[in-house]
Amino acid sequence: MLTILRDLFRYQLEFRIGILLTGFILLFAALSFFSPYPPQDSFVVPPDIPPSWGHWFGTTSRGQDVFWQLTFAIRNTMLFGFAVAILSRLISIAIGMWSGYKGGFIDRALMSVNDTFIVIPLFPLLVLFYFVMRDMMSWPLLALAMACLGWAYDARLIRSIALSLKTREFTQQSVFSGMRTSEIVLQEHLPYVLPVVFYTTMNNMNWSIGLEVTLSVLGFTNIDTPTIGVMIYWANQHTALVAGIWWWIFFPVLFVVILFIGLFLLAISMNEYIDPRSRLTRMGRPSG
Repeated sequence: MLTILRDLFRYQLEFRIGILLTGFILLFAALSFFSPYPPQDSFVVPPDIPPSWGHWFGTTSRGQDVFWQLTFAIRNTMLFGFAVAILSRLISIAIGMWSGYKGGFIDRALMSVNDTFIVIPLFPLLVLFYFVMRDMMSWPLLALAMACLGWAYDARLIRSIALSLKTREFTQQSVFSGMRTSEIVLQEHLPYVLPVVFYTTMNNMNWSIGLEVTLSVLGFTNIDTPTIGVMIYWANQHTALVAGIWWWIFFPVLFVVILFIGLFLLAISMNEYIDPRSRLTRMGRPSG
């Protein structure tokens, strides 16, 4: 893994830019631990003050400092995306690798379930989930629901790699040496899958963050937990743009766009690293 990271830093400009942008967002989110204001408190500062030296990003109509509120919002949004990505990766790795290695009836059964989740319309289902669970809706519950719905595409990709690894000589040697299926999958095959897992994790984080922002802006989440979407929701509720309070929406949108770009660049840089022809070209060697 360290070798992969070293090569990415050395040969991939997109990876370096992505690390820079994502690192900036992480540092900004870390400032939330030093906030002088609790995130749920309102009217702790004068409302509707434009950006100034006293309030760098201005204040909201709810009497909250946009700068400090944004540190909590971006932290919760990133944690949400990370939680969804990790949980869905565990499901996709388990199903994809097990299905690809075992084959036969197990492969057909698991892929039937997988394809069912692929064709399910996720957004209407999540909206329905909100109305059913409205009284108990929470940040972890929504993350769990999205993780259980967002693994299918990546499981099929991991399965294709597992199918290829199954035919390699080292796999046959592992079988003849008496290794159990779980040992072969985890010890022999998993290292080959990790680059793809990293790539799909970045994409899944972007997907889950974008969907969470959309649901929050529409009010289909717990609006008491500050996230980027919740900040935009409250700005819309107070007609911020009509009232000329542009900074209430501008800065949350700006920071989530930076996060999207950073994660996207990390994803495409890893995708190019996985492709051997692209990797050799980046290293200055002929791809033929």
